[in-house]
Amino acid sequence: MPAKIMTMDNLELDGKKVFVRVDINTPVNPESGELLELSRIEEAAITIRDLSKSSVVVASHQGRVGRYDYISMEKHAKALEKILGRKVTFVEDVFGGAAKSAIDASEPGDVLVLDNLRFTAEENMEFSVADAQKTVLVTRLMPHVDACVLDAFPTAHRAHPSIVGFAELVPTCAGRVVAKELIKLERIFAIEKGPYVTVLGGAKVNDRIEAIDALIANERADKVLLSGLVALVFLKSKGKYRGALQVENEQKMLIKARKLLDDHTETFELPIDVAIRVDGSRKEVDVADVPLSAAVLDIGSKTIDRYSRFIKGAGTVFMSGPPGAFEYEEFGLGTEMLLKAMAHSFGTTIVSGGHLTAALHRFGIHESIDHVSTAGGALVQYLAGKRLPLMDALERSAAKWGT
Repeated sequence: MPAKIMTMDNLELDGKKVFVRVDINTPVNPESGELLELSRIEEAAITIRDLSKSSVVVASHQGRVGRYDYISMEKHAKALEKILGRKVTFVEDVFGGAAKSAIDASEPGDVLVLDNLRFTAEENMEFSVADAQKTVLVTRLMPHVDACVLDAFPTAHRAHPSIVGFAELVPTCAGRVVAKELIKLERIFAIEKGPYVTVLGGAKVNDRIEAIDALIANERADKVLLSGLVALVFLKSKGKYRGALQVENEQKMLIKARKLLDDHTETFELPIDVAIRVDGSRKEVDVADVPLSAAVLDIGSKTIDRYSRFIKGAGTVFMSGPPGAFEYEEFGLGTEMLLKAMAHSFGTTIVSGGHLTAALHRFGIHESIDHVSTAGGALVQYLAGKRLPLMDALERSAAKWGT
């Protein structure tokens, strides 16, 4: 545990109103809207249980604007209530009158869940510390809480107001999830060895490209196996994929991807075949043969076999982001087989991100991985040696409020 931060054991929180910033951003079934997997909520419950003598104000974001997973926190509150086995009150507000009144009226032992933080414009942006402290979110909520617990390691790389805005205004410490994560990572760093194989998928292209650069510079990526949307960007940068990407700042991303490929030719492995949907079923085709109108939903069997060989021969394997849309059963093959290759690897294995955590439980191999973190992009950046805004906030709070 880093010596420069405080944990919940360093603050007297009994009887206090405590703002608990968690990350219970949960995979959502795109058809039914139901929460697919509750591991992040179960983790958050550990911290909330240990605050049983406090008035707990739970805050989290969910999904991204415009996507099917951009929903309220009402279902999360119900899931948390079931996991805790005690009443949880959902507040259909973030920092308005209803939220402030509910916090003021809460008693020790009460648990409130505020609505989706991203329903407020400020939580979709990143701020300097000084500007975060002046946001409406922080200035309106801060007078109603006595302390802040930061337990959102998956969002540790984001300088959102709820992450960086409270630290010097009220005593702020690490929650149980963050503390456990840091301890486990220190142990992993002590035993890991090369060669380092990094398996990156998912749809957060800008985050992935930024992280790849840092991982390579930090000598934590001897091989980078790409899948998902990020792989399509790299393929398109080489003229090997012609389809539409629907990526923000696509041209900029293509230029960055091509430079990485040119600078580190031997480092990258790209898909040689992919899976698309044809007449409602999975069909595998070579990358060069993907129809312009087809959506790529998974990597193909040839790519799975090739990537699995690299994974099984690694000294340390780190995987973040699913290779395909595993929410659909017919497109979960790439995710399942690469995770199983990791489970059978003799190297140190690290899996990160809420979606992959859900997949591990679905495929029954959660216990076969050395370290499973619900953090995605934050863990990538932490492994790459980058400073995380959440860690900075904890250190600033310890410097001000610590004894």
